[in-house]
Amino acid sequence: QVQVVESGGGSVQAGDSLRLSCAVSGRTFSTYSMGWFRQAPGKEREFVSSIRWRDGVRDYADSVKGRFAISRDNAKTTAYLEMKNLRPEDTAIYYCAVRRGYSGNSRHPPDYNYWGRGTQVTVSS
Repeated sequence: QVQVVESGGGSVQAGDSLRLSCAVSGRTFSTYSMGWFRQAPGKEREFVSSIRWRDGVRDYADSVKGRFAISRDNAKTTAYLEMKNLRPEDTAIYYCAVRRGYSGNSRHPPDYNYWGRGTQVTVSS
């Protein structure tokens, strides 16, 4: 079975930076993309960023453009989310997900096939 494991979360002050990692193990896929989502208390899960594995085309939510950057390591089947200038409103559980069988990016959670358990990011002012 495919496993998705996030790491790198923590508690930081506003303006600080964090790097999240998403490692995928088990079955490999020839065509897939990876995405980051987040969910704050009392809110629905929202799209943060995604990357197409083959060519590295990226997509970002407006709320994180210019502050977050998604990247990939093909050999390790690992995606990263570099987060800079964090704000209290970024506080959430961050989830990594894998979408297989399609080459395009998606902001729609049901389009993703495999999910990690999440890693907590807390930003205080």
